[in-house]
Amino acid sequence: MVCLPRDRAGIDLDDERLLSIGRDVLKQEASELLRVADEMGQEIVKAARVIHCSKGRLVVIGMGKSGLIGRKIAATLASLGTPSFFLHAAEASHGDLGMVCREDVGLFISNSGKTKEVVALLPFFRRLGAPVISITGGISSPLAKNSDIVLNSSVSREADPLNLAPTSSTTVQLAIGDALAGMVTELRGLEEDDFALFHPGGALGRRLLTKVEDVMGSGDKLPVVIEHVKVSDALFEMTSKGYGATLIVDEEGKLAGIFTDGDLRRLIERCGVECLESDVSSAMTKNPVTLEAGRLAAEAVHIMEEREISVLIVAKAGKPIGIIHLHELLKAGVA
Repeated sequence: MVCLPRDRAGIDLDDERLLSIGRDVLKQEASELLRVADEMGQEIVKAARVIHCSKGRLVVIGMGKSGLIGRKIAATLASLGTPSFFLHAAEASHGDLGMVCREDVGLFISNSGKTKEVVALLPFFRRLGAPVISITGGISSPLAKNSDIVLNSSVSREADPLNLAPTSSTTVQLAIGDALAGMVTELRGLEEDDFALFHPGGALGRRLLTKVEDVMGSGDKLPVVIEHVKVSDALFEMTSKGYGATLIVDEEGKLAGIFTDGDLRRLIERCGVECLESDVSSAMTKNPVTLEAGRLAAEAVHIMEEREISVLIVAKAGKPIGIIHLHELLKAGVA
């Protein structure tokens, strides 16, 4: 019966030795990345331009650990606006090549450049006339010799203690993929709004897509009174709408100020309950903080934190059209 490594007693290593091993792995991989960065030349520029100019998609192909890296590269490029998908080399030979079009670009990944399932797909791309880019450490390999552009991912050694497991080599492959993604992103002129378009789900999507109009109270929910009404009327409006504040407007509907529960407390402390019969214009806060319609809700969060306020007025052409409470931003997952 075979004795598996996990079934053995193992080696007793002290903490310092164990830490040293971990650091050595990281240092080895870091040194390989720096070397590859220094040695990379015009070939990666050509690769980025081919991907950018393609009218089709980027088809990323690999097997084993290189295949796992390929999945990540395809996902990264797709998230940055370059149509990409991963094609498993073994599955491709059994019908999945039907997903590939002549307008596509092939990105082949193999550390040795000799992986038979990967190399076997090259003739198909040649017949289509689709460009082939390879990420490989085998510069004289069949894959390299049959590629239009070769990105050298060779390493001096793997980072694991045995120099056997794909560690440094896969790290370099992934980094080259990230470099391509960054270059193509710049060529496309991708902006935050574009990025948000491909990430509608999760916290990132909410932060980049949610506008103030999506979370503000407006219409019948908007607490607003004319500036010559009594404080008691403003208090009723404040209480009925539940924002802890009432917006004060002039006869033309222009924003004149805001009356908050804090203003009310300070007024009563100063003048007593008799102040409820005074004009709200004498107790309101003038020139309140506002945010123009169409801005991101995340910007509202920033303003609230900076100004230490819990409500923010959304205005358009000087007139209030909405009000946002910090609680609404928290519920929306923006804050």
